[in-house]
Amino acid sequence: MNFFDKLESAVAQNQSLVCVGLDPIPAQMPERYRGRGNSLMDDLLAWNRTIIEETADLVCVYKPNIAFYEALGLPGLNLLRQTLDLIPAHIPVLLDAKRGDIDSTAAAYAAACFDQWGVDAVTLSPYLGRDSVEPFAAYADKGLFVLCHTSNPGAGEFQDLEISDWRQLDREPNQPLYIRVAQTATRWSDNVGLVVGATFPEAIADVRRAAPNAWFLIPGIGAQGGDLESTVAAGLRVDTSGILINASRSVGRADNHRDAARALRDAINQVRTDSQFQSVVATPPEQTAAPHAQTLFAGLADLGAIKFGNFTLASGQQAPFYIDLRLLVSNPRLLADAAQEYAAILQNLAYDRIAGVPYAALPIGTAVGLAADAPMIYPRKEAKAYGLGKDVEGAWTAGERIVIIEDLITSGGSIIKTAERLRALGLVVEDAIVLIDREQGGVENLAEAGIRVHGAYQLTQVLDLLVAAGKLTEEKRTEVLAFIGKQ
Repeated sequence: MNFFDKLESAVAQNQSLVCVGLDPIPAQMPERYRGRGNSLMDDLLAWNRTIIEETADLVCVYKPNIAFYEALGLPGLNLLRQTLDLIPAHIPVLLDAKRGDIDSTAAAYAAACFDQWGVDAVTLSPYLGRDSVEPFAAYADKGLFVLCHTSNPGAGEFQDLEISDWRQLDREPNQPLYIRVAQTATRWSDNVGLVVGATFPEAIADVRRAAPNAWFLIPGIGAQGGDLESTVAAGLRVDTSGILINASRSVGRADNHRDAARALRDAINQVRTDSQFQSVVATPPEQTAAPHAQTLFAGLADLGAIKFGNFTLASGQQAPFYIDLRLLVSNPRLLADAAQEYAAILQNLAYDRIAGVPYAALPIGTAVGLAADAPMIYPRKEAKAYGLGKDVEGAWTAGERIVIIEDLITSGGSIIKTAERLRALGLVVEDAIVLIDREQGGVENLAEAGIRVHGAYQLTQVLDLLVAAGKLTEEKRTEVLAFIGKQ
């Protein structure tokens, strides 16, 4: 059983999202444990044993912090081994080690954590990039929790820095570093979760939008002052799970470990079942506007990619708006921002390659491929009459799963045509991603063709964002809504 299966089993069995830390700090050891054995190590082991025995049916994971064992020297490492042996086999163990180094050193750290200590998951630092995490990800059954926005007072010194893509350093910053960490690290492996501190609930909400399906390890409740209710509300996934609320001192130093763990579990579950909160989490993550969405669409309006007025469509119909996302190629920053929207959706889909619809989605698809590290193909509008006579450009193999990338969807005709051509070659096409769903029947048409549409934003959302940005009047918004039958 891999870490996440084991975790979800423990969550269901104990109805708990509580993670209890096992941190044997001698100065914090309750007086009742002192002198119970023949040595300090005996006393610390008795402390850990009692915490485990009294909370094993109330938690979903235990988290020993290796630093507090290492600080005790060789006897401390023996204490860690004895403590790990006390934890019931059905409850996963997350070793708080915060490892992060070059690949060869990371491989040694991974072997120590997983082969020697035998834990189920570990915390990691992302500062050295993907290659420092890959040796841990090679253990396909283990969980990896990457530091994203931590709970310490100085967390924002680096983590809140506004950054641009490294290819656009001369341009305006567009998102905090911790959001880039969330978006990037969760693409490194399906086993990556994120560490997000409870002392910054607004950051938790932002990270949840950036990584809607990831598990979060959340320290900072209790002694560090994090608010439980706002933390849980901000961090829960749409299935009211996906968070591990860590409690170390608040349980370990309590007069009654069991009562403290039970109180925390019940308080978390109260927020999970709160009817008012249920209506909030029921909104699919793809329909929740990300914090930078207003900037993205305001930029598209300034670029002229979204216009309002009177326009004659190809059908001859008069429309009060016009969207031309081909203009994205003229603004690399906006193109990169749009690509991140696609990549955030793509990370939650099963696929082997992406396919851009010619011609508008070809540059978008290329940008998405770079953002998501996803290989791309594309069907030609006409087969080559020379050379190999290719109908589809790029490397591919029959049977692979393809996600279609398109700029927007109206009727869905271009996506259906592309899917038919790819399917005729033996490729599997069941999903398509668009930046804007014009809400004019395309989603329903594609469903009939066996294709799920994942729209980053519906047109009604885009209109609301443009009104908020001062790029659209309420009168024109009402006119557009009436045109698409939403008024």
